Amino acid sequence: MTTEHYHGRLRRPGVRRRVSAVFTAGVVAIAAALLAPQPATADTPWLAVSEDRYASFAVPAAYVQEKLGTVSQVVVEGNFGPSATWAEFGLTRRGDVWSGVLGALAPGLYRYQLTADDTLTIKDPTNATGVASDPLLSTFLVAGDSARWLVDAPAGTGGKIETLTYRTRNAQRSALVWTPPGYAAKGPKGYPALFLQSGAGAAATDWLDLGRSKQILDNLSAARAISPMVVVLSDADDRELTDLRKAVADTYRVLRDPAHQAIAGVADGGAQALRAALAKPGQFGYVGSFSGTSAPAVDRKHATATNRGLKLLRLYTGNVTDPAYNPTYRLMRALDRADVRFEFDGVNPDGGANWTTWQENLVDLLPRLFRHVADHRPSPGHQPLRREFTPPPAGTTPTPFISEGGFVTFETTTDFTDARHVTVWANIAPGGSWLRVPLTRDGDRWRATIGPLKPWFYYYRFIVDRVAVKDTSNPTTVSSEPMWSTFLLPGPGARLLSDVPAGRGGTVERMTYSSTVAGQDRTALVWTPPGYDRDRAQPYPVLYLQHGSGQSYTDWVEMGRAKQILDNQFLDGDLTPMVVVMGNGNSSNFNRELLENIVPTTRARYHISSDPSQQALAGLSMGGGQALGVLKAYPGEFAYVAALSAGFGSGAGVDVAAINDGTKMLRLYVGDQTDFVYPSFMASLTTLDTLGIRYEFDGVTPGPHGWDVWQKNLIDLAPRLFKR
Repeated sequence: MTTEHYHGRLRRPGVRRRVSAVFTAGVVAIAAALLAPQPATADTPWLAVSEDRYASFAVPAAYVQEKLGTVSQVVVEGNFGPSATWAEFGLTRRGDVWSGVLGALAPGLYRYQLTADDTLTIKDPTNATGVASDPLLSTFLVAGDSARWLVDAPAGTGGKIETLTYRTRNAQRSALVWTPPGYAAKGPKGYPALFLQSGAGAAATDWLDLGRSKQILDNLSAARAISPMVVVLSDADDRELTDLRKAVADTYRVLRDPAHQAIAGVADGGAQALRAALAKPGQFGYVGSFSGTSAPAVDRKHATATNRGLKLLRLYTGNVTDPAYNPTYRLMRALDRADVRFEFDGVNPDGGANWTTWQENLVDLLPRLFRHVADHRPSPGHQPLRREFTPPPAGTTPTPFISEGGFVTFETTTDFTDARHVTVWANIAPGGSWLRVPLTRDGDRWRATIGPLKPWFYYYRFIVDRVAVKDTSNPTTVSSEPMWSTFLLPGPGARLLSDVPAGRGGTVERMTYSSTVAGQDRTALVWTPPGYDRDRAQPYPVLYLQHGSGQSYTDWVEMGRAKQILDNQFLDGDLTPMVVVMGNGNSSNFNRELLENIVPTTRARYHISSDPSQQALAGLSMGGGQALGVLKAYPGEFAYVAALSAGFGSGAGVDVAAINDGTKMLRLYVGDQTDFVYPSFMASLTTLDTLGIRYEFDGVTPGPHGWDVWQKNLIDLAPRLFKR
């Protein structure tokens, strides 16, 4: 949790009076109005990246209408998902702009495009960057130490990129060539050469546009971390590679002997590098395979020749989402059996088969070429590869299927064989924001493995051709959101969200009461602590815990994991034994609903205190606004008040002295910039400071207007209640 801040320490006058109820019903509307971007002009950038790594998108609706017609949804597609996988970030239409905030993003290079209604794609015309092989893509760099090799080197200090044209099979081809700083066409000594292959279906320019190879080479060269070399970026196939090597040797001052020649590549280019090393040993002295998905047969009788010709064979793979994961495992076993020497960089636990991973591979490989290296170990944090990854066959297990290391396999039923576009939409973005990850066909089903996810509580639904669909193979339910399913990824970080041993937790009961406001019977859920005793001498303190707009009394249990949090904190000895009431806040007059219906019924059925010092009121979003509304109208009725992702609203008519005198703790919480109430919340702190109302602000909780934030808020809040 973040550092606490305490504000406005004023004396408490002895006089208390009630003020008229001024309920903050407009919290959400006000926040949305404050956050809504202003209409963008043609030159206004659609993307802004803050210093703290939040990407804010604002796409003019008029431009989308002009280019694509009337659409129902707009997403930003990019490498935003776990392991930098391709994912969709949905934008919200607010006035004249489709907008959204995503972050905090990890440092690195991101590529993206705008897509409407699954199939209509446009480039961001306000972003001058481009990807030659895919004109719809734009890129942006998020700075940070882990991306330090990806930034542009100071002007005049880097190497040069040139285009080399060569002939092969009666056709003219081209490659890109990087020459190091200080390179001269003539001189007494030649340079070693590295051939970087992009593989089938990719272009040599991808090494520049997506791989940031020039920046990596420039920065490593400036740091004197690599030997001076000539680097050739190519998409030549095996036959063309011979002609390319000759053209490079004829045009540039490079050494021709295999000991001063290296080859590396990504995906199919990595497989090409392996063929050069194993099928025809002796061509290259250094070989690197980045996510190579295939390899030639390894024959033990060729091991001596292979080892003699190779100074370095280094293998790289991402995690289980990388198609090269299993082939790399099989290749290493084959190399071991054949006694062929190689090095393995270890499994990159956070990387898949993409340029984010391959940039790291290139940074690791380059300093190992054409020089003596003492350290042959895997990169820090990389893991051993002990077995193949094989999720259960389609249709054989409930979903999602959770694998070791935080990888989750989602799978549809066979009901969507004719679908064109299927995604899983889940709280898997930074901080718990929502991303849609495309699924791929697997027979008559759709499937995807996603990860690694950190231990936590997740909720998701399928989107099938823009229609939300429940995962019917998952028995979990969310009463207020019938399309959502949930799962818990166990681990130390999710301990407080996990079930306690059977029989050791508290009890959740349904409490039905007659609502004079709604004119019907309504229901609340009530948690009583382990060992709850109706006959004990001292009544229990009570927390009334409210949900948000569009939710109901079941959400704190089904989505907020309130029972698990309270159970664990009680068993840890952190929680004052209390009764927690989760009522239905969907009311035209919450103050009356709470004070005339929920509170009296709870007092009649449970052994709770009516002393204000033993009563607490908290809520999220709309429920937070309701809690603050009660505080304004009935200061001192509840000694403990907390608002989660809700602003205080207007200070008009507020009895500051009565609030300060009657409130032991007013504690406020909010998510980060991705929480749409963040602007109004921060403005309300100024209101509170100006009024002189004492409060505690927990600091920004990383995450959006969602359960990842509110679960953390309850974890922080509950142990603070009813303590001296």
